[in-house]
Amino acid sequence: MSAVVAAIYISPTAKVLPHSVKQVEACAQRGLVGDRYFQQQGTFSDWEPKGPGRELTLIEGEVLAELGLDASEIRRNIVTEGIRLNDLVGRTFRIGDVLIEGIRHCPPCTHLNKVTGKQLLQPLANRGGLRANILNDGVIRVGDVLTVGDVAPSL
Repeated sequence: MSAVVAAIYISPTAKVLPHSVKQVEACAQRGLVGDRYFQQQGTFSDWEPKGPGRELTLIEGEVLAELGLDASEIRRNIVTEGIRLNDLVGRTFRIGDVLIEGIRHCPPCTHLNKVTGKQLLQPLANRGGLRANILNDGVIRVGDVLTVGDVAPSL
C-alpha cells in the first residue's frame, strides 16, 4: 500500500475546530492557506522563539482509528495512511508536488486536553504526529501519494 493523504483539516482561528477540505494551497515558509497558523491566529502564534516546524502538522490515521478519535479533535492538518511519521524527522518528502521537511515529533500538549475534554497525553505519547516545514508552493489534495527519499525541490 502506498502512503497517502487520507484527510486535510484547517481552522481559521485557534478556538474553532478544524474542518475537512478536499485540497489546500501550501505556501513555502508560511503554511496552509486558510489555516490559523498561516493567518497568525493559532494558539501559539505569538510565542517566541517561533522555532521550525510550525507550518504543517501530520498524524497517522491508523493512530486515530486505534484510539477512536475524530481527526478534527486532534487538530493536525494532514491525516496520513500507510506510513510511520516518526521516521520522517530530518527527512524530506513530497505530498503530491509539494516538498516538505520533517522537523520534529508533534507530541500532544495540555492544550489538546483542554480543547477536546479528553485525556490524550498518554494515549498519544510517541505517536502524536509530525511537525514539518513546507519548502515550495503547491496544492495538497486528499488522495495524494506521500513519497519519501532523495527528493529535490522543483522550484
